[in-house]
Amino acid sequence: MSQFKNVIVKAPAESYVTGLTTSDLGKPDFEKVVEQHKAYVEALKSCGVQATELPADEQYPDSVFVEDPAVLTPEFAVIANPGAESRNGEKEAIEQALRPFYEKFYHIESPGYLDGGDVLQADNRFYIGLSERTNEEGARQLKEILEHEGYTAEILPLEKFFHLKTGIAYLGDNKLVVAGEFIGHPAFEDYEQIVISDEDEYSANCIRVNDFVIIPAGYPETKRKIEEAGFRTIELDMSEVQKQDGGLSCLSLRF
Repeated sequence: MSQFKNVIVKAPAESYVTGLTTSDLGKPDFEKVVEQHKAYVEALKSCGVQATELPADEQYPDSVFVEDPAVLTPEFAVIANPGAESRNGEKEAIEQALRPFYEKFYHIESPGYLDGGDVLQADNRFYIGLSERTNEEGARQLKEILEHEGYTAEILPLEKFFHLKTGIAYLGDNKLVVAGEFIGHPAFEDYEQIVISDEDEYSANCIRVNDFVIIPAGYPETKRKIEEAGFRTIELDMSEVQKQDGGLSCLSLRF
């Protein structure tokens, strides 16, 4: 995996606590989410990246989840077209934040819509999940862009997961963390799989950042499996992020 040099993160807005969610974990505590977000940004920096920290935007309660409005490769940026109407306007601020880093931009156009949380890169291969937030037209547009640029891309309908990356993470070295519907999935049979049990499913959303894999705290079994696969881990409390359907990958754009 190529080393990441930069990350983009966005401070949580006070309106975060009223954002979209399908979870029944209760209302997030704003002070606590601010603390957890700070710890997240510090953890990223400790992995050797420069962080661009965008200010909170009260107009968009879910805008702390910067992964969804864009898909990034080393060569170009794709500005997505988020599937939730209340989130669609987030893409303008993200495009602006990416302008200093990229010269080449593509855009997913309506009626196609797509969330970055439905897109997994594994070296030169991409997997695009069809979900409530990513439709076939959006997925097809992204696949066409990626193939035009020399990547391969496969579209996968999701059965249960909210986003593709809810249940899968690529750690590099042909190693894939899988949970739920992705265990034994034919699309991933070429990878060495680190299988996460149903009760630890949330921890499948982890991120490799250079020499570390950042995982949610409270999943000793996941920690053990990832360390046995040869990685060093950093654990972070994600309780208030999980309440809004968020995971570790959602909170940053890494490139």
